[in-house]
Amino acid sequence: MGTRRKVGLKAIKTVENIVLALIAMASVIAIGQEIFHIIKVGRVELADLLLLFIYLEVLAMVSNYVESGKLPVRMPIYIAIVALARYLILDMKSMDDWRIVAISVASILLAGTVIVIRWGHIKLPYPPTKDEE
Repeated sequence: MGTRRKVGLKAIKTVENIVLALIAMASVIAIGQEIFHIIKVGRVELADLLLLFIYLEVLAMVSNYVESGKLPVRMPIYIAIVALARYLILDMKSMDDWRIVAISVASILLAGTVIVIRWGHIKLPYPPTKDEE
């Protein structure tokens, strides 16, 4: 591999690690802010818990990526499902029926997507890479 290519790949990897660290730090700060909000208000609501789960999933996604170097497509889909559920819970009273149906259908489609991806990984696994052999 050429020297310029090695330098370029190393630079990209460095930027990637910096951004991952920033995402992790921002998630931890957001978790702290949410916990502070819960303490200040004096009660925990379902929306707060769902928001904490979203932050936790983001941290898990960063951790998984750092450990394996791979980002499972399922993790952002899980985050999207929880985000849609949170949106539905928070704003259901002010939504019209069609918006509620659309969000529900989107959630079901995302859940179905996860099932298809999981089925595909079980029934049609990727061939082993050089590192795994």
